[in-house]
Amino acid sequence: MFYYFCLKQKKIMQIREAQPADAEAIVRFQIEMAKETESIELDRPTVEKGVAAVFADREKGTYYVADDNGKVVASLLTTYEWSDWRNGTVLWVQSVYVLAEYRRKGVFSAIYQHVKSKVLNDNSLKGIRLYVEQNNSRAQAVYERSGMTAEHYQMYEWLK
Repeated sequence: MFYYFCLKQKKIMQIREAQPADAEAIVRFQIEMAKETESIELDRPTVEKGVAAVFADREKGTYYVADDNGKVVASLLTTYEWSDWRNGTVLWVQSVYVLAEYRRKGVFSAIYQHVKSKVLNDNSLKGIRLYVEQNNSRAQAVYERSGMTAEHYQMYEWLK
């Protein structure tokens, strides 16, 4: 568990690993994020099952949340990539969402620093990666302010 002082709001927030009781907020965040960033309407029952699957199987990933006095105001998911080049695991950050009224207040940075500290303190973890929608310049700027860099890889995908 990690606590962070939000200067702009003059309060302390808790950054913690999410619990199953946080699932409803995480589902809501994912539906909103898809709508905001890609104009996609997600199927709520599918998202509910997807979030529940992470809580049921730790090998799928781990959610982290920012908690403002009992209210979940942000979340992100880390998943795992084995790197034979590094002989270790790289954490992928995905499904990032911060409630609108908490944006530009350091909430993402606090969650990111919490995850980064886990990587720094675990020799089996080798780094952090994420992908961002190409036109989401706001998110790109946030990630750059957090110390991440756009690298030389371009992502390709095939999705059913």
